[in-house]
Amino acid sequence: MKLTDFMVKEAIVPDLKATNREGVIRELLGALAQAGAIKAGDVEAIGKVVLEREKKGSTGFGRGVAVPHARHPAVSRRVATIGHSAAGVDFAALDQAPVYSIVLLLSPTTNPDDHLQAMENIFRNLQQEMFRRFLRRASTRAEIIDLIEEADQTGLAR
Repeated sequence: MKLTDFMVKEAIVPDLKATNREGVIRELLGALAQAGAIKAGDVEAIGKVVLEREKKGSTGFGRGVAVPHARHPAVSRRVATIGHSAAGVDFAALDQAPVYSIVLLLSPTTNPDDHLQAMENIFRNLQQEMFRRFLRRASTRAEIIDLIEEADQTGLAR
């Protein structure tokens, strides 16, 4: 499985406007809806599930990254997007540091194994310092897409 298998390139937000965790999640959900990856009418319901997951424990795992995620019956296929915040967002990360790169993953409820495989792929890449550094420096959608494609091609995280 590659990042490009489920990353919705049109929904990547290189310059997030939101300044808090809830706002970032809603902005990324809106980008997925605008790209046609999820239905606009489902954004609120999916958002509630993602935010409930955050209440159970922050998905900000440190080093400036967070991976909010959820499975929801309104999601027909596994989709993800990336958002970048130049200022950083308080995601209640494990290391208490601001989060600059946010990967939002949504999956249908029907196949939990696919969701876990996608999470493993995302984490494998985010554990690589070079990947995190380039992701944080990326300022355009094209730069983020290039990074994702390069990670898939080179097996950067393998």
